[in-house]
Amino acid sequence: MSTQPTPDDQGDVLAFLDQLARQAAADDTPHRIDTHANVIFLVGDLAYKLKRAVWFPFLDYSTLEKRRHACQQEIACNKANAPQIYRRVVALVREDNGGLAFGPEDTPPAAAVDWLVEMNRFDGNRQLDRIASEAPLPAPLCDQLAAMMLDAHDASPVKLDAGPAFFAELASYVEQNADAFQAFPDQFPPKQARELTEEARSVLRALEPLILQRAQNGNIRFCHGDAHTRNIILLDDQPVLFDAIEFSEAIATTDRLYDLAFLLMDLWEQDQKPAANLIFNRYLDRKTLAEHGAKPGEDEDSLAALPFYLMMRACIRAKIAAASADNQESDQARDALRRDATTYFNQAREFLGLAASREQTNTRLVGVGGLSGSGKSTLARQIACDIGRAPGARILRTDVERKALLKLAETEKAPPSAYAEDAARTVYARLQGRIHRSLQAGHSVIFDAVFAHETQRREIEILATEAGGAFLGLWLDAPSEVLTARVTQRRDDASDADAKVVSLQLSQDIGDMTWHRIDASGSAQDSLQHARELL
Repeated sequence: MSTQPTPDDQGDVLAFLDQLARQAAADDTPHRIDTHANVIFLVGDLAYKLKRAVWFPFLDYSTLEKRRHACQQEIACNKANAPQIYRRVVALVREDNGGLAFGPEDTPPAAAVDWLVEMNRFDGNRQLDRIASEAPLPAPLCDQLAAMMLDAHDASPVKLDAGPAFFAELASYVEQNADAFQAFPDQFPPKQARELTEEARSVLRALEPLILQRAQNGNIRFCHGDAHTRNIILLDDQPVLFDAIEFSEAIATTDRLYDLAFLLMDLWEQDQKPAANLIFNRYLDRKTLAEHGAKPGEDEDSLAALPFYLMMRACIRAKIAAASADNQESDQARDALRRDATTYFNQAREFLGLAASREQTNTRLVGVGGLSGSGKSTLARQIACDIGRAPGARILRTDVERKALLKLAETEKAPPSAYAEDAARTVYARLQGRIHRSLQAGHSVIFDAVFAHETQRREIEILATEAGGAFLGLWLDAPSEVLTARVTQRRDDASDADAKVVSLQLSQDIGDMTWHRIDASGSAQDSLQHARELL
């Protein structure tokens, strides 16, 4: 049985760095950032991160050599995603007079008093959590965030044989969470904590075959591991992922969906639900396009694991906030972290349906139809976060699937043959398969398509029933001049529709319309209000 080590004393190191940072700071300017495992000192244009001499079940910085290795790993793990930030590892050495100083680059390990990560300092106000606290995240930034996460995952080493180990790690996290909840009974009500732990164990057992299959499909990778909003910074208006997990290869070897779930969970908790949903959908859209639609159903099956992954991420934030509160110098910071711990704990319970409303847990298929230019895609994005469990409905578009099958970029124009009847049937059939698997995984879907044929509308109503989900059909109406004006003005979208397409659609008989009609001739907000009344 392993015992907790006795950590090194870092009192003089902290005092030296604190004085250095104070001297470089203006009056009343924050000069250090404390977390449960690190202290960051802000010195001019640079920042120095000191690994605390601490031990946790998931992290051990208790010895000098372990901290040196962790600093080296931090540089190695972050250079790919954030070369603008990470500089080098620096030693602290003892001078002849007994004081401390920065050592030369070739400082031997035996001569070091402690080790630091040297970074370029950045404006903390550009961190994503700060930006998200001020206003709704704009759609272009959400698309950039989705691309950032997908690029990071695609570049991450695949761990094909890591399925059993990753599953075992998840099981150990559940037990570590249970221990952490028990250690803070005033923070986490014991009865609710036991209920959450028991449900987490049960859900994880049911997910084992899916998780192992995802590993065999190449989805378990050596990822960032800690991709929440505080670890994303906007530099030159581009999101940059930093502060990857360096202290444990086991923790960073994870399902790419579990890695993404941290960002989604954080935004969901910060009341940025539309942003979380848009990033979720754009990530999967981009993945479909990058794979040219070659893996239909894989991502839809994986949605069964998403509530568990979101719950686990919320638990991590809850227990770290509770532990970090005791390291804060001010009562205000301590109280804020304790509030965070409670919020994330309650969020974790909601993700598993332990404190969710019926509307949140019901699985639903919503068909959004209408001629080109009627505002289908806009409405779908607006209502998606209100439908089903977090992070809201998966939006499936014929336009995106068509481009993926043709191996085209999303905004690249498809040839006329792509819109022939046979080609259209293929696209609809593939999306119906994706929808069926999503609904069976317990995840709600919005199907965004023209649905100009009565048979197409009837087919997806039947599909919802067969998959055990509720169905709602929305049909958007607008005058011809409005439709034509909108498609003419549209830019950077997957749809290829133009004025000629609209004219052709208007000449066709849409048959008996049994779906709810929405007047889409006015503003998008008017259509949204009507749709929400129906939902």
